[in-house]
Amino acid sequence: MNENGEAPVERESPTPDVTIVLPCYNEEAHVVAEVERICGAMDASGIGYELLAFDDASSDGTLARLREAEGRLPHLEVIAFGHNGGAGTVRRIGSQRARGAIVVWTDADMTYPNERIPELVALLHEDPAVDQVVGARRQEAGSHRLLRIPAKWAIRKIAEHLTNTRIPDLNSGLRAFRRKVALPYLRLLPPGFSCVTTITLAFLSNQHRVEYLPIDYAKRSGDSKFHFVRDAYRYILQVLRMVMYFNPLKVLMPPALWLLGIGAAKFVFDQVRNPLYIPNNTVMLLMTGLIVGAMALLADLIVRSRDGV
Repeated sequence: MNENGEAPVERESPTPDVTIVLPCYNEEAHVVAEVERICGAMDASGIGYELLAFDDASSDGTLARLREAEGRLPHLEVIAFGHNGGAGTVRRIGSQRARGAIVVWTDADMTYPNERIPELVALLHEDPAVDQVVGARRQEAGSHRLLRIPAKWAIRKIAEHLTNTRIPDLNSGLRAFRRKVALPYLRLLPPGFSCVTTITLAFLSNQHRVEYLPIDYAKRSGDSKFHFVRDAYRYILQVLRMVMYFNPLKVLMPPALWLLGIGAAKFVFDQVRNPLYIPNNTVMLLMTGLIVGAMALLADLIVRSRDGV
């Protein structure tokens, strides 16, 4: 109450230009250093921002450390999840509740150069035609490097072929994008790591311009949550799922044409070798090609008749 007995009027904080979404899971040892690094870089840039740090039901002291930092960092807001939802869930919810016109995704494991976030934001400010800026890693410094490097290369090449676009880094966790452009695609995000792949493919498949900023990638602090076999499978599945969602002809029509072509060639060969006789395997090749082709056309019709995303 003030001198006149009236309740004080709460002042709303100005709407930030940028919202930074930071998933945190068992990052107790370094999470404060990470949020301080982000806030320091953003404060120095003069860009209005909010930092939404989500504790994804950590089993260590991550939440307590974040709460302590929240009291002295005015732009930091801590949100605690009751159960572990995954990085994709954090990023989806964080992007939906963001107040900034630009949303930044990054990680809290000290791998990404988060002091360069203002550079990503500046690229969006400078060119209205760019809808997303991705920090493209120059090198791979994670665990299972001997397996991850060829697997990620293969998955990236599949994505490039399916989208007809060069993609320097398909699954970088550091990116900035325009919130209004991303909103229709947020419901497509899976709960796990492949959410970054999803948002990249959603933008590229819908002709939203994506630019890449080369960055260094450091060895992570703490234990990696990446499981090679499970997450590599999810990445491949998500690439195919997203391209099927936006351009099913790109996935289904090539195998349909190959089957029909092989079946037709075999039919000619069979007729030369034994006229008026069609082996069962030739019939199966032709019928399978026709069925897959029909599915491709039907899926394309569904995509084109879909209202919205």
